[in-house]
Amino acid sequence: MLLYLIILFAVFMLLIALSVMIYQGKTNLIHSYHQTKVKDKTAYGKAFGKALSVMAFACLISGIIGLFGNSKVVGMTAMITLIIGIVLGLCCIVAVQQKYNRGIF
Repeated sequence: MLLYLIILFAVFMLLIALSVMIYQGKTNLIHSYHQTKVKDKTAYGKAFGKALSVMAFACLISGIIGLFGNSKVVGMTAMITLIIGIVLGLCCIVAVQQKYNRGIF
């Protein structure tokens, strides 16, 4: 499960770097058609960055859970944590899109 942690830590680092850059105002990292109706780019970037960080921390927590052993229970717990975190992060991103762009696209 150490390899699992290493992979998810790398994904965590990538997602957290992206979320920090977007939070700081680099909304050009988000595709332009997701921003067609956005008027307040600063607030949009901060909200989107926070939502993306939810997914990043889900990866980190899942990887840490995976360190607790090689049993099926630990593996399933790590995967369930990852799936719940990704779904929660996606729901947050959809909520941000609905609020600032008045739709997903």
